[in-house]
Amino acid sequence: MTLDAPRTFDQRRKDTLARFENDVDVWVSTADGTGVPCLVPLSFLWDGRTFLLSTARASPTARNLHTHGRVRLAFGATRDVVLVEGTSTTAEVADLGPGEGAAFAVKTGFDPRDIRPAYPYFRITPVRIQAWREVNEIAGRDLMKDGRWLG
Repeated sequence: MTLDAPRTFDQRRKDTLARFENDVDVWVSTADGTGVPCLVPLSFLWDGRTFLLSTARASPTARNLHTHGRVRLAFGATRDVVLVEGTSTTAEVADLGPGEGAAFAVKTGFDPRDIRPAYPYFRITPVRIQAWREVNEIAGRDLMKDGRWLG
């Protein structure tokens, strides 16, 4: 198999941001206090700085996000992956910014504001972002560290 030339940092960041803008769903990985993992697909909204997710309050993912505040998001296929490590804060509908709930509903086709009992939202702030396609991009896979874009 012949590999394409590795993308530049700028192209990789551009491709990653396009994925955040255009993808609708993401794999969300959390763990409870004993380390029991939970992996689920959830819809999201990217606002240019953070991801907004929502899930049932009683779900393992919601409990883990609310209690521990650590999360990993995985986008794409195994040969075009973006991994995001982040921190989570819990928000209720009343905590959302103007138009945020509507923007989430339009992008995802799912409106948690209409569900009873109410679903909480979770704002994920990226701390580390990595992106690579093939082995020749692994060395430069870090796009963000400690919440700051590199390059």
